[in-house]
Amino acid sequence: MGLFLPPGRYRPHGRGVDVSAPLRAYGAVTAAYWAFMATDGALRMLVLLHFNQLGFSPVQLAWLFLLYEVAGIVTNLAAGWLAARFGLAATLFGGLGLQIAALVALAQLDPAWGVAASVTFVMAVQGVSGVAKDLAKMSSKSAVKVLAPEGGLFRWVALLTGSKNAVKGAGFFLGAALLAFAGFQAAVWAMAAVLAVILLAVVLFLPAGLPGRMKAEEAWGGWRSKDPRVNRLSLARLFLFGARDVWFVVGIPVYFQAVLSDGTDEGRRAAFFLVGGFMAVWIIAYGLVQAFAPRLLGPKGQAEETTTRRAVIWAGALVPIPFALALAAWVAGGPTPWLTVTVILGLLAFGFVFAVNSSVHSYLILAFGSADRITRDVGFYYMANAAGRLLGTLLSGLSYQVGGLALCLATAGVMAGASWLSARRLI
Repeated sequence: MGLFLPPGRYRPHGRGVDVSAPLRAYGAVTAAYWAFMATDGALRMLVLLHFNQLGFSPVQLAWLFLLYEVAGIVTNLAAGWLAARFGLAATLFGGLGLQIAALVALAQLDPAWGVAASVTFVMAVQGVSGVAKDLAKMSSKSAVKVLAPEGGLFRWVALLTGSKNAVKGAGFFLGAALLAFAGFQAAVWAMAAVLAVILLAVVLFLPAGLPGRMKAEEAWGGWRSKDPRVNRLSLARLFLFGARDVWFVVGIPVYFQAVLSDGTDEGRRAAFFLVGGFMAVWIIAYGLVQAFAPRLLGPKGQAEETTTRRAVIWAGALVPIPFALALAAWVAGGPTPWLTVTVILGLLAFGFVFAVNSSVHSYLILAFGSADRITRDVGFYYMANAAGRLLGTLLSGLSYQVGGLALCLATAGVMAGASWLSARRLI
C-alpha cells in the first residue's frame, strides 16, 4: 500500500510546491504518530509497574524490554529500505497495525504462568511493539525532510518530536491510571481498540503525498551512510539515549516505587500515580523543551556549522548532572527525603539539557542526510538510537541491582561523557 504524488509534485524542503498539501500530509502524519506514542508510553508504564508489583527483580524487569530495543536495531536498518521500496505510507500503516497486534497478544497473558514463561512471552510481544514503534518513527521523521518548507526544517522536526514526547508523557500517566483503576488486561484491550480506530481514520483520510519510494532496481545494499557526519552523529545518539535509559527504564521507577509505596493496596495505587505522574511530567517537559530548542540554539537561518558547534557545547553540559546526582546518592547511603527531592530536581535539569541535545540531533540527521536516500540515513541513525536504548536498558537493571541508585546514575554519567566525545568529532 502506498500513497504518492506524481513525480515533481514534491521537492526537498518544499521548494516550488503548494503549501497546503504538505501541511495536510504533515498534520495527518503527526496525528497518527501522536496516537501511536500515547499507547507506547502507556504500555511501557503498564508493563513496568505491573511486573514490579508481582515481585520481578530489576534485572528481570530490564529483560522485559530488551527484545523491544533489539527489534528497534533490526527494524531501523530494514525500515529505511522498506520505506524506500514501498513508500512511507505503507510503513506508517504497518507500524500502527503491528502495535494493535502486540496489544491484543499482551491481553492474553495468564497470571498463572510462571516467571520464565511470563518473561519470555512479554519479551516477544515487546519485540513486536519495538518493530511497530520504529516503523512509525522512521516514517514520520523521514516525511518531514520532504514536506518541510525551505528554511523550516529545524522548526518542523522540533515540533513533531517535541509534541510526540509530550503525548508519550501523557501516555505514561494514562498507563499508570489505567492499571490502578481498570487492571492490566482491561487497559490493554482499551488501548488496542482506540488505536484500531485511529488506524482506520488515517487509512481513510491521509492525503496523498508521503514520499520515499525508490526505483525498483535499486539494491538492498548501502544502509550505512557514506557521509561520515551521519555515522558520527549516530554514535553520539547511541550514547545519548544510553545515558537516559540507564536511569529511566528501571532504576528511577523502581526506586520511587520503593520509596513511595507503604505495602497496602492504597499505597501501591498511590505509588502507581506518583511514579507514572513523575515520568509523565518528565517526558512532557522534555517534549516542550524540544519544541522550543530552535530558539535556544540561535536565530533562524543560522549556518549549519554554527548549529553543529552548539550541539557539541550542549552535549558537554549534560555530563556533570548524572555524576552530581550519583554523588548525592552515595553520600545519602539510602532513600531519604532530601535525596528524593534532589534526584527529582536533578533529573528535571537533566531532561532540559537532554531535550536540547535530542532536538538538535533530530535536525542534524535530516540536514546531513541526502534527500535521495533520506529513509536509509534516518533508519541507520535510529538504529543507533535503538542500540543506545538497548545498552541503557540492560545497564539500568544491572547497575541498579549491583550498586543501587548511585551506580545507576554514575553509569548514566559515563554514557553522557561518551556522547560528548562522539559529538566533538562533528567539528
